[in-house]
Amino acid sequence: MRVIPTLSLLLLGAVPVQAAETTIPDALVAAGEKPVLTLHAEGAQVYDCKTDKDGKLAWTFREPIASLFADGKTVGRHYAGPSWEHQDGSIVGGRVQGTAVGATDNDIPWLKLEVISHRGAKGVLSDVTTVQRINTAGGKLSGACDTAGQFRSVAYSADYVFLRKQ
Repeated sequence: MRVIPTLSLLLLGAVPVQAAETTIPDALVAAGEKPVLTLHAEGAQVYDCKTDKDGKLAWTFREPIASLFADGKTVGRHYAGPSWEHQDGSIVGGRVQGTAVGATDNDIPWLKLEVISHRGAKGVLSDVTTVQRINTAGGKLSGACDTAGQFRSVAYSADYVFLRKQ
């Protein structure tokens, strides 16, 4: 297990920002790598109503749509691929390598993603080799779907930690 610092903001006037620690589950640890950047995401997980292998209608994950923030300012976006694009033009795409459960039944899982593509301009994401999705809140859809082709979006937030080999 690995512990990394994250920020907890108290929105009460002049109260100082306090550092909190997030424990990274073993399945998400990126040994020999160090964080380059941590961005907060606010957006939606989009689901599609499809017929499953048993012929029943079920919600299927389609794509994430989220804005990425640093210090309260939008600095990028997260979208299908999965891909993360920074305002400097650097883009990475990933593939899931590890998972851990979210804090509640409504939270999408925490993930470890191996970076499998680099695109765009040379920038902050250019040397990233792993992305961790942590501190998830929301995003999980439950219940039955009625009509094939129907879409549903569920709000979520998460922190994305971008790492590179040391």
